Amino acid sequence: MEIDFNEYKLSSELRGHEDDVRGICVCGNAGIATSSRDRTVRLWSLEGHKYAASRILLGHTSFVGPLAWISPNEEFPEGGVVSGGMDTLVLVWDLRTGEKVQTLKGHQLQVTSVALDGGDIVSASVDCTLRRWRNGQPTESWEAHKAAIQAVIKLPSGELVTGSSDTTLKLWRGSKSTHTFAGHTDTVRGLAVMSDLGILSASHDSSIRLWSLSGEVLMEMVGHTSIVYSVDSHVSGLIVSGSEDCSAKIWKDGVCVQTIEHPGCVWDAKFLDNGDIVTGCSDGVIRIWTVHQDRLADSLELESYASQLSQYKRSRKRVGGLKLDDLPGLEALQVPGTSDGQTKVVREGDNGVAYAWNLREQKWDKIGEVVDGPDDNLRRPVFDGIEYDYVFDVDIGDGEPIRKLPYNRSDNPYDTADKWLLKENLPLSYRQQIVEFILQNSGQKDFTLDSSFRDPYTGSSAYIPGATSSMSAAVSAKPTFKHIPKKGVLVFDVAQFDGILKKITEFNNALLSDSENKNSSLTELEFSRLGAIIKVLKDTSHYHSSKLADVDIALLLKLLNSWPLAMIFPGVLSEIIKKVTTNPAIPANLLTSIRAVTNLFKNSCFYNWLQKHRSEILDAFSSCYSSPNKNLQLSYSTLILNYAVLLIEKKDQEGQSQVLSAALVIVEEENLEVDSKFRVLVAIGSLMLDGLVRKIALDLDVEDIAKAAKASKDAKIAEVGADIELLTKQS
Repeated sequence: MEIDFNEYKLSSELRGHEDDVRGICVCGNAGIATSSRDRTVRLWSLEGHKYAASRILLGHTSFVGPLAWISPNEEFPEGGVVSGGMDTLVLVWDLRTGEKVQTLKGHQLQVTSVALDGGDIVSASVDCTLRRWRNGQPTESWEAHKAAIQAVIKLPSGELVTGSSDTTLKLWRGSKSTHTFAGHTDTVRGLAVMSDLGILSASHDSSIRLWSLSGEVLMEMVGHTSIVYSVDSHVSGLIVSGSEDCSAKIWKDGVCVQTIEHPGCVWDAKFLDNGDIVTGCSDGVIRIWTVHQDRLADSLELESYASQLSQYKRSRKRVGGLKLDDLPGLEALQVPGTSDGQTKVVREGDNGVAYAWNLREQKWDKIGEVVDGPDDNLRRPVFDGIEYDYVFDVDIGDGEPIRKLPYNRSDNPYDTADKWLLKENLPLSYRQQIVEFILQNSGQKDFTLDSSFRDPYTGSSAYIPGATSSMSAAVSAKPTFKHIPKKGVLVFDVAQFDGILKKITEFNNALLSDSENKNSSLTELEFSRLGAIIKVLKDTSHYHSSKLADVDIALLLKLLNSWPLAMIFPGVLSEIIKKVTTNPAIPANLLTSIRAVTNLFKNSCFYNWLQKHRSEILDAFSSCYSSPNKNLQLSYSTLILNYAVLLIEKKDQEGQSQVLSAALVIVEEENLEVDSKFRVLVAIGSLMLDGLVRKIALDLDVEDIAKAAKASKDAKIAEVGADIELLTKQS
């Protein structure tokens, strides 16, 4: 079938965002709005044939995703923009002033999509709900799916369509679902209307589908090699999609007619009315693509883009399972091999070349160039220079190092286990666990033993899983992590009692000189008693037998109940939390109270209270992570980590989702202190390893966070980033 099509080429690049461009919104004649992981929404207005930056909208406290355009009306003479963020907020902006005019609060987790329905705003969230807002106020909310909602659009008919991590689309008339579209095998990430035909859906299963309103699949477009994040259509009949595979693809009549490569993940792609395409990339750049010669970029811009693309490809190129840039140079061949046939891959220019050690001639023989497949996700693992279907990590315990076990599905698992145990100098009595592990993790649970197989060591048939065995030791074959899961909680045990007493002395002297508050000051006897209390608290070696008298408790309560807010110290926690977190919050009060709450995790008798009041506690202290006070940052991160440990133990999925969402917001904070970031990343990894919220984390793009952490110069941040990245790759 011949398809008439003009190829898209670069028209211009819009630079300004400092991080991934997550969303694009075409704003009529006003220009383009874009959102970013850098927490901003930016407006770009058309000047001649080119777009230029016109406004920066600041208001979100975490990365911004979905956008919607409000056409000019009486309330918004120059139009408006609706934005949703990781901070759970929906914000409404007036483009005439560039100011935020409405803050819509109600969602419990990230806002993933926004749509306009007449004068109403409809928002979707990872919290599984749809919410409707009118004039800045909520009018209704309902659970639309049992898993995170990733997209919502309005059809010309007036109905709404949602896409979810439960792999389905749903058609809504009001808050009533009238049809469920089933067919995708993974998260439905993006939706769009295809004029006069139906609904387009983009999925994590790498496909795009066109559905009729009756639920029939009219067309399936397959060509991307990774997650498809976005899809859009044009009146010409063209379709554009953006993907994790670093490309935007153009489709016509179900056929991919062009692939536009990018130097990063393509989060969003939209058509302009004139047929040009806008793409938002993880390199922070917005690009306009056109088929019109008069709108093409000049030769210098085209050369610059080709250079960007080439450099990015080189940085990602992998050979023998390794990044090309990570391979040693030819100097590595100066080191003799250790065994005949040992292989080594070295970098020669832009290629990886394999060599084998020739023991007899004591030299490296060139084997040839090593090239991985075009898609990293389809790459087979390499071990000792040989590709396998699987390379398992085996932890045999007892402080022994992790062993690598290579395996092909065509191999006999019993033979593989025996040879591997012999090679690793491990007891053959481990065979049962190794074979069962291979069968389970290679998906061969129904494996049938070849009756002709003879055990090379006993001469009889191999051991069949399930039969009696006298194993002398247990083998645990599983991925190993450096820092997760976190076991136990962290507390702040050290108190600067001398400093506390000094500060109380200052406060008391201030009260004595204040005629209005003089009666609240401590008497000499009370102050003497306070010194005795601190002496008891400082003597940590007798905590098990030390007691405070009733008069001591009464004295402390006097401080709590009668001293001015700026002089309060924690005591009755529920009341104190409310007081000290009320704006304007005083850092010293915040620090003392958040540490007091964090220390409650040390005693199991407080677990139910902490679980019950989770939301109000996290909300009360949520400002701490962005504070310039490093101690507040660390305290809040510790609170998050302790909550992760507790809620994993309690198997509280709703609570885990909230803590995960909070942790993902914190980790985006630019000025986060290293120890704080580390604790938050450990919380994220531990929550994912538990399994209840792993899919939610993947939908919230935890892979990007893992990659960023893994690239950190700080060793422990890089290590826990690698832990999380390993979790994202597990099935």
